[in-house]
Amino acid sequence: MNSHLQAENFSLHRQLESLLNEARINEDKMRRFDQLERQLIGAGSLLELLHLLLSECKLTFGLEFVTLALVDRENEASRILESGLGSDTACSGLTLLPTPAALETLYCSTHRPFLGVFSEAQHQTLFNAPAAAIASVALLPLTRQGELIGSLHFGSANPDRYVAGCATDFLERLAEIIALCLESALIQERLKLAGLTDALTGVPNRRYFEHRCQAEISQARRYRHALGCMFLDIDRFKRINDTHGHQTGDEVLRSVAVVIQSQLRAGDTIARYGGEEFVVLLPQSELHYARQIAERIRRSIEENQFQDHSGQAIKVTLSIGLSMLPAELPSVENQQQAERLIAAADQALYQAKNGGRNRVVCAGSVPLATARLSAWRRIFRPLSARKRSKRA
Repeated sequence: MNSHLQAENFSLHRQLESLLNEARINEDKMRRFDQLERQLIGAGSLLELLHLLLSECKLTFGLEFVTLALVDRENEASRILESGLGSDTACSGLTLLPTPAALETLYCSTHRPFLGVFSEAQHQTLFNAPAAAIASVALLPLTRQGELIGSLHFGSANPDRYVAGCATDFLERLAEIIALCLESALIQERLKLAGLTDALTGVPNRRYFEHRCQAEISQARRYRHALGCMFLDIDRFKRINDTHGHQTGDEVLRSVAVVIQSQLRAGDTIARYGGEEFVVLLPQSELHYARQIAERIRRSIEENQFQDHSGQAIKVTLSIGLSMLPAELPSVENQQQAERLIAAADQALYQAKNGGRNRVVCAGSVPLATARLSAWRRIFRPLSARKRSKRA
């Protein structure tokens, strides 16, 4: 009898230890979830949020693979990420989808998390992992107002990590918070972009360009890449405004911006610098290729059919100044290098104007540090002062 009671007591003790251990595990899990939730809610940008989802989740939960798919119908997220305000590593594991069709197929109509065995046929494209690297998965649909906006994927080498039928309360709560944070981050990025975008033409503005120029110079110096800068100015733009009206002038500016963009690569940067002036950065472009791009833009504008509101044809041409970041850079700050690069392109533009307009002039191999002081004074004084001495 005594031995029976001892055995029963031992069994109860083991059950109690097991329950206490499970409670400690759940408490630790709750603590980690709470900590991650606070980090997600406090993320200051879309890139910071992506880093938390793709890197911190992996560390927090001890996972081998974490990936994310976002529905990007209008390439909004793509434009934000291409703005270069963060590193490529922050987006490792991210896929942008033009429509939610693939996610609808993955989750059918339930929009509920999936926990279970890894299926190569169904899940390999979500992770792009080596063969047999994943044994179990947790797939979390991200929804807002009943629509799929994305999907977060956890992959584990442990076959018992995610089992079908297990409680998904934690994961469902996490998915709701992530979806809310993504929506909030995109709204914040829209507000940021609104402050960095020219309202008339829809291209980035001078403020954005100045930031981007320093970032591109930093990249060029680090990896020894070529970097070209073009200053573009619409010839005799004042005559267009005086003859056809400012409404037509605005339409010409919008159309010119579209034509310039159509001749650029995905990694190039265009901005409206002020008035009828545009500026373009050409990363990883040697002089001969940068000049080809400039000539292509000039010809495209010259050959384009511009019209006023009555259908009358308007002849529009561009003058372009081109400068290159020197291969051997002196040890000065990126901002100072940016000023020299822009000043040299601006000086070349003035040579194009004085040489008859509708042409491309390269700054040549003259060191940027020797760009004429007059160009420096002119380009960096306020735009209001520059407009008083507007180019013809």
